[in-house]
Amino acid sequence: MRALPLALLALAVSTPVFAAAIAYSPPEETAKLNPGPGFETAQADCMVCHSVDYISTQPRSFADPRAYWTAEVVKMRKAYGAPIPEADTQALVDYLVSVYGK
Repeated sequence: MRALPLALLALAVSTPVFAAAIAYSPPEETAKLNPGPGFETAQADCMVCHSVDYISTQPRSFADPRAYWTAEVVKMRKAYGAPIPEADTQALVDYLVSVYGK
């Protein structure tokens, strides 16, 4: 009785699964980064992983914009593995606070 389920499991595990590659083209940007000191750093580091919309739609009601944006940049680097050089962290935070912090 146990042989049939084990045989089915062995068959399922040993059967190759074929999937077609999916081609994906992201939609065109609907927003642009606002100009400010550090714009080039933000363009180079942030846009590798996500659109400008992700930045521009963040809440503006936080009490301490510097703490908020520092936590966001650190989260992107550590939790999500964003390829942001540690040396760029301060410039990114300065840019985000000055342009999107109010």
